[in-house]
Amino acid sequence: MKVQAAVNKTVGPIILLGAPGAGKGTQAKLIVERYGVPQISTGDLLRDHVSRGTELGKQAKAIMDAGKLVPDDLVNDMVAERLSRPDAARGFILDGYPRTLAQAQWLDLYLADKVFENQGERKLHPVVIDIAVEYNQLLRRLTGRRSCPTCGRIYNVYFQPPRVADLCDVDGAKLVTRRDDCEEVISERLRAYQRQTLPLVDFYRAKGQLLEINGDQDASAVSRDVLKVIDGHRL
Repeated sequence: MKVQAAVNKTVGPIILLGAPGAGKGTQAKLIVERYGVPQISTGDLLRDHVSRGTELGKQAKAIMDAGKLVPDDLVNDMVAERLSRPDAARGFILDGYPRTLAQAQWLDLYLADKVFENQGERKLHPVVIDIAVEYNQLLRRLTGRRSCPTCGRIYNVYFQPPRVADLCDVDGAKLVTRRDDCEEVISERLRAYQRQTLPLVDFYRAKGQLLEINGDQDASAVSRDVLKVIDGHRL
């Protein structure tokens, strides 16, 4: 799908929700390309702060080294620091954040005081996009993944199989399945996501901010709908 750039417009905050395998990463890249706003994920923020040895990174590393989850308040502090940077002045994409209801409530309070570039005193409410994919479809997307250990190319035995079963089209290497892509692990990941995310979906739906997109479509159709939603909310 060819994307026409719209990098001089204020986009505001975009929150992408969706289970593993829903295609959030693909859509986030498209949004970055079209609008020129940063994609922000808490995983990237944690790794960045730890690698740079910031005070927040040192606190997070000590917690993770103890085998504990990084608490919401520390994650929120990292998000606040990232959103204060100049490249987020026209908007940003949050991928994988918020993960908890407490994070969503904190974000609401944070955004209540944020004015985006070229908006004067006008504030933009988040565009919350839930890419909804049927459970069995998610299973096929994730359990069907195979990768080439030599060149790194990714296949899916259901949707994008190699020309010769189990062999890479590029170098003929035998394809492998990641341990995380076995059905037992994926089923638990999906159940955990549903338990964790349902309160967020309900929270944003009650506020009238949730926009659900059919993620069972092919990627180009999902992209069309995502851009239509964002353009409809962009000032």
